[in-house]
Amino acid sequence: MKVFVIGLGLIGGSMAMDIKATNKNAKVVGFDANENHMQEALQLGFIDEVGVFEDVKNADVVIVSVPVNAAISVVSSVLDIVKDDTLVFDVGSTKAHICNALENHPKRRNFLATHPIAGTEFSGPKAAIRNLYADKTNIICEVEKTAFKLQERAFSIFNDLGMRIRYMEPKAHDRHIAYVSHLSHISSFMLGKTVIEKEKNERDIFDMAGSGFESTVRLAKSSPAMWSPIFEHNKENVMETLDEYIANLQKFRQLMEEDNFEAIYQEMAATNRIKEILKGISIKTS
Repeated sequence: MKVFVIGLGLIGGSMAMDIKATNKNAKVVGFDANENHMQEALQLGFIDEVGVFEDVKNADVVIVSVPVNAAISVVSSVLDIVKDDTLVFDVGSTKAHICNALENHPKRRNFLATHPIAGTEFSGPKAAIRNLYADKTNIICEVEKTAFKLQERAFSIFNDLGMRIRYMEPKAHDRHIAYVSHLSHISSFMLGKTVIEKEKNERDIFDMAGSGFESTVRLAKSSPAMWSPIFEHNKENVMETLDEYIANLQKFRQLMEEDNFEAIYQEMAATNRIKEILKGISIKTS
């Protein structure tokens, strides 16, 4: 199986790494707009060789792992030249834009819209890790528009990587992911920004930052090149989540101003239910 990976950072690199580990017959060719990334991926061993874009013509599987603002044109260009029996899938965090854009492409049946819910705050080829996708959910949108034999090929890969499959419509996906992923990244970025602006002495931040701050601001280390386009593509849903989040912050501030700490306690106690929700998810996936 000839696998061509476009985008050799954390997501594409980790997928290439695990495909090579789980399928001894897989030959993985890599391509990235950054020449250094291609050489790093080759040195790290998760691709077998560096390719050029036109090599997708010889691939059995093409994985597109680039920022969502570039993915539409990249996937469209890939579909223009791949074989009739080549599987093409993207791994972007937004799905409505790309599904709409490719709706009438002559080779739409070759494309599968996916979103593996996996990652870390790091980027680049050196961020790629083994088993990133084990026990993670992979959202698949508009599966019925992909040729059945190519669905089977994709599910074989996802199964080898240990992923669970969930089906969702693109608009529903983008709405839900705005709450559970996109909002948390904005919150982390803005917390980091607030602390940097107020705590001018970096040593104070280092000395006084506890594990709570570190875990909350972890996502602020994420790549702006990846996340800015995500916010743009999911603007409507992200704006809605921000309105609700800001309203909750304003309510909390008002309770503080009123010295209503009993209400604050009740707010926090009610929110503690998130522990049971996440515990339930953990049990289901273990």
